[in-house]
Amino acid sequence: MAQQKVNPDENNGSGFSPKNLTKKQKNWLYTGIFLTVVLILFIVNNTNGEPEQGPYPPNYIPEAQKDRPLAPEFILPTASGEQVSLADYKGKVVILDFWATWCGPCRRGIPDLVEIKKEYGNKVAIIGISVDGITRDGSTVKDIKPFMNELKINYPIALGDMQLVNNYGGIRSIPTSFIIDQKGKLVARYDQLVSKETYVYEISKLM
Repeated sequence: MAQQKVNPDENNGSGFSPKNLTKKQKNWLYTGIFLTVVLILFIVNNTNGEPEQGPYPPNYIPEAQKDRPLAPEFILPTASGEQVSLADYKGKVVILDFWATWCGPCRRGIPDLVEIKKEYGNKVAIIGISVDGITRDGSTVKDIKPFMNELKINYPIALGDMQLVNNYGGIRSIPTSFIIDQKGKLVARYDQLVSKETYVYEISKLM
């Protein structure tokens, strides 16, 4: 019996062969394959998380930090008869809290600062800036020490003046607080009572 030879290039409906396509169809096929490969590469490159960082030059400053202004320096007397200098806290996260004894929201917020100081210890510095001496004719300055004892304030309380207020852009309301990073740059300002969770969030970004 004679055997029939099968032509492998012949399409008998049992398979697909590019050789059976017209030139136009082949162009469409190759274009589709190319676009598919490009799409796959794009997806892979954009699903591998954040790009690897570094190595950076010694003086590299991340873009997000370039516009941060330096916190104005100050040396002020404290309610305890000492002096406090902002320069002494370089290398630490600093919270500056402008407040007064007669301020209701300040009274509610200070216990949170006391807790933060207990929890973070020397990693976070808190400086209270009392504006009692420049408000209400200074009549409440005498209340600062009793206030500190009552709320068991565990961080220094500086006696603010108008020069400091102006240096920090004016204090429109109290409490007003500033967050300063380890390099002495201002990273946040709050012209209102701030929750403990907000402070902790700001601190965590800088640690």
